[in-house]
Amino acid sequence: MREEKMMILSMLEEGKITKEEAINLLETLEENTEKNNAKNSKAKWIRIRVFDSEENTKVNVNLPISLLDAGMKIANKFSPDLKASGLGEEDLKEIIEEIRNGAEGKIIDVEEENGQKVEIIVE
Repeated sequence: MREEKMMILSMLEEGKITKEEAINLLETLEENTEKNNAKNSKAKWIRIRVFDSEENTKVNVNLPISLLDAGMKIANKFSPDLKASGLGEEDLKEIIEEIRNGAEGKIIDVEEENGQKVEIIVE
């Protein structure tokens, strides 16, 4: 986006476009960027997995980012395995904030001494 803004400013400086045209182009560029960001965020999923010591899946939660707040609260309340993994409500709030700030990939990968493992992945 920076390159596009610089190009618009260069065109303005060279007299190829007017100030009004530059403003319109910059506004359109920002609108398109916001729309693309919204589309990208709707396509993302969060995957929460809890495994026992033999790598058997105990918890497997997949939810769209748009339902992140509700889904994380529901997963924490109704899954004793997730709750027992040590992820508290404050931890979940921090995770949600990181995801909102654009974190992607495996954001949590914790293995307990007893072999239990928790993964949270944003795709």
